[in-house]
Amino acid sequence: MATAIQIVFDCANPDRLARFWAAALGYQVQEPPPGFASWDNFLEAQGVPRDRWDSASAIVDPEGTKPRIFFQRVPEGKAVKNRVHLDLNVGGGHATPMAERKRRIAAEIERLVGLGARQGRVVEEQGEYWVNMFDVEGNEFDLQ
Repeated sequence: MATAIQIVFDCANPDRLARFWAAALGYQVQEPPPGFASWDNFLEAQGVPRDRWDSASAIVDPEGTKPRIFFQRVPEGKAVKNRVHLDLNVGGGHATPMAERKRRIAAEIERLVGLGARQGRVVEEQGEYWVNMFDVEGNEFDLQ
């Protein structure tokens, strides 16, 4: 049996990063536990100090099949290239003609830049094509 996973991002602003990735991936910000109208209500009931209420956020796949993604505030900023990154497979894969793959990736670049992402380098080699991107906190990811 496979082990379930959660992906975790260390970040400066969990809510902002969670909202970016929710929009990028078609996820949604996780709802508070049953019986609570908001996360603030839940955190207050749990006795979490108010100055820690913005220390985390999470997003979930609305269909419940993909991993939960958790965002936790850390005091240090991002200093070097990510050792792990996400690849967003938006181009359609090798069965899709290269011109169509490029068109799909270009449309996704435009959409994600509108959400606050930045475009990095474009790589085309040996039948592969991807574009390096940076989220709203500078974390690398690729569109392929």
